[in-house]
Amino acid sequence: MKFELMSLPYETTSLEPYISSQTIEFHYGKHHSAYVNKLNALLEGTVYADKSLEFIIKNASDAIFNNAAQVYNHDFYWHGLLGSPSSRSVELSDLIDRDFGSLDSFKELFFAKATGLFGSGWVWLVLTDDKLVIETTQNADNPIRHKGVPLLTCDVWEHAYYIDYRNARPDYLKNWFKLINWEFVSDNLADAKNDLIGGYSQPCNDDNEVCDYVDAMQENEHTPS
Repeated sequence: MKFELMSLPYETTSLEPYISSQTIEFHYGKHHSAYVNKLNALLEGTVYADKSLEFIIKNASDAIFNNAAQVYNHDFYWHGLLGSPSSRSVELSDLIDRDFGSLDSFKELFFAKATGLFGSGWVWLVLTDDKLVIETTQNADNPIRHKGVPLLTCDVWEHAYYIDYRNARPDYLKNWFKLINWEFVSDNLADAKNDLIGGYSQPCNDDNEVCDYVDAMQENEHTPS
């Protein structure tokens, strides 16, 4: 299996002024692309050559794991951003309130974890045992290697923000939060819970009254970010 660099779901200017097109050109066009190319080269002739990305992450080690995980992590990161306002599902909002007290408390704890992470790594919102938790991982590590279900991630490697913010990680985090694609997070939660109407991207495809009702519920069951 040959992996390909994902297509960004928006233009390189879509996240400005918070993340510049220059940052995306280097972060996505250089770093992310290099992980994909390196992974493909490393997989040739190995037992992982025809395996899925998730399988490789859960079972491989060393350079193969590092590059596979970085491909996955970056894919997840880019999908978790959006240059226009988005909303949380009711289900996601309820869990954030239940497990963190409020969105503001979640944000405060997420920032504390992200600013406190020494060196390079990732900060994740994870569903574990039906509870939302914030986890940090060093370097390329990610929650699926540890049986967690990732819902959202923030890249705190310096290449994610150095062009725009130099070494000011807190400023990057403050503006990154404004770009969260809450619909993506809500869909990840709905998928994890097998909730057919809890997310945003599971429309009912049959043209009948029941499906019209389901679609209407999906459209209305949102809370503002």
